[in-house]
Amino acid sequence: MPQKAAKGEHGKSFAFRVKMGDYEVELGGTREEVLKTIEELPTLMTSVHKGFEVVKPKTVATITVKTAAPKEKEKDVLRERFPHVPQADSVDESVLRVLETDWGKWRPRTLEELHNALKANGVDCAVKSLSAILGTFEREGKVRKWKTDSGFVYILAEEEALGLKGDT
Repeated sequence: MPQKAAKGEHGKSFAFRVKMGDYEVELGGTREEVLKTIEELPTLMTSVHKGFEVVKPKTVATITVKTAAPKEKEKDVLRERFPHVPQADSVDESVLRVLETDWGKWRPRTLEELHNALKANGVDCAVKSLSAILGTFEREGKVRKWKTDSGFVYILAEEEALGLKGDT
């Protein structure tokens, strides 16, 4: 607190400062005026908070993920719906290849969608195994994951997308 605010007796300058998040309010005047105003502080802070809400930037991102479980269809139909990726040496590599496609980058994909995309490419992988692989990729920073109304969704992390193309 500045020195001028610490004087405080018999009509001399007195100040009280409150910080709320990124914003700060200072009350100043005589000691009696400031203490009387502090009694009204709950009401004042509500008003101050509302005042700052007008100034605060409104940056809200909403992602809507719509998923539909494919009915049991022939492999040809699944191939049309899901991306075709070159055969890989491991399931891990196949997962990354699916996520690198336009289909994988277009929007975050659910575990079920990724499982079906792998099946459409002839990769046999249990859902639990796929979940474990995606968890490992998330910890390594290769994949980003978050929860939606449809469950967890996964997308290739931006750094990984750039790194896999050799642009680093």
